[in-house]
Amino acid sequence: MSARDNQRSRVYAAEEFVRTLFDRAAQHSSRSIDFFGAQLTLPPEARFGSIESVQRYVDDVLALSVMTARWASQGPLSVRPRRAATAAHYENHDGTGVIAVPDRNTAGWAMRELVVLHEIAHHLDDGHGPAHGPEFVATFCELAALVMGPEVGHVLRVVYAKEGVR
Repeated sequence: MSARDNQRSRVYAAEEFVRTLFDRAAQHSSRSIDFFGAQLTLPPEARFGSIESVQRYVDDVLALSVMTARWASQGPLSVRPRRAATAAHYENHDGTGVIAVPDRNTAGWAMRELVVLHEIAHHLDDGHGPAHGPEFVATFCELAALVMGPEVGHVLRVVYAKEGVR
């Protein structure tokens, strides 16, 4: 039995805010933003056109030397389409992880790097605490910083704190 996922809604609210920051930065010619009084430059965020391209991205991320050094026993992770357009999710079947992502035809919002990294973080998290508990949050922040850059990890940590996420 897993622990109660008390901060799930706060985690999702914080991440929606961060995705909005990325969307707004992408709409302007400059990726520089004023973030709580600090000037930050956000990196471009990958967008995916197919489930196959998400799988290639996941494979590439998990193959990075920094990933294998940090999370040596990650196990296999595959990506499948999800019919329901309202959410992406992670499931684990006896050590084999599966990310289910709505495809571009049903939910383009999910075919983006931050959503995919969120699901990869579930795979890397030990799973002993709540699904969106402190261990998961720390894993996602570290993963985003390693893959997308330290600015992204910083933005996530600050927005999580503003939302009351531990």
